[in-house]
Amino acid sequence: MQLFIYLQVLDFVSTAVGLRLGANEASPFVSLLMRAGPLTGVLVSKLLALLLAAGCLYFQKRHVLRWATYWYAGLVMWNLIIILQAVGRARG
Repeated sequence: MQLFIYLQVLDFVSTAVGLRLGANEASPFVSLLMRAGPLTGVLVSKLLALLLAAGCLYFQKRHVLRWATYWYAGLVMWNLIIILQAVGRARG
């Protein structure tokens, strides 16, 4: 659970940086949440992810939480790639 929480923080920060650099949110669900504001939408999605993770623990579905952790690790890596590309474009 600690790694999952850590990845949620990293995803929030990397998404915020990416949005600030001009990247777009790829998730239709998060994009919908972002109508309340970019950071508000991403924060709400992180809170929902944490609630789902708590549900996985409560219902003893640790394997689902493990797969979600892998997913978020990949997502953070994707965000970092997008950030690096945006910085590269800005530097020309």
